Amino acid sequence: MALLEVGDLHTFYGKIHALKGMSLTVEEGEIVTLIGGNGAGKTTTLNSISGIVPPSEGTVTLKGEDITGMKPHEIVLRGVVQAPEGRKIFSRLSVRENLEMGSYTRSNQSAIKRDLEFVFETFPRLHERENQMGGTLSGGEQQMLAIGRALMGDPRILLLDEPSMGLAPLLVRDIFN
Repeated sequence: MALLEVGDLHTFYGKIHALKGMSLTVEEGEIVTLIGGNGAGKTTTLNSISGIVPPSEGTVTLKGEDITGMKPHEIVLRGVVQAPEGRKIFSRLSVRENLEMGSYTRSNQSAIKRDLEFVFETFPRLHERENQMGGTLSGGEQQMLAIGRALMGDPRILLLDEPSMGLAPLLVRDIFN
């Protein structure tokens, strides 16, 4: 059974038919990349999977459970976490507070601490700026913070929308490793 199955999704923004029959399968441990031009439906696909923009037709299943139409927080509780395009960090919270927000659904404090250390090892710049307000970070640092916050949710599936936006090429390589 696939970890994630998306079948014949159709999503609308008002009368605009933005996603027309998208289907994909993600197996455990697999990396899947959506490639296409602006307006091709990449972000809409991720937003439909995560419940931000519910599809009008089609299905999204996670390990055989139909999550189509669930509210975004219910989908997060099942382990589907998204780092959105455009960062969308909490600008008036510190780096640490932003990262802690990513773990709000979790209760195991030792696991949260371990994951915070992992994020700080992955993005040493965030550790240097741990007490700095998120809104004062550079664009690339905010992107690191958005990805780090998503990782703090201990995802089964991590949806990264434009993960390399604003990042230096060496950091992009490290993220994808």
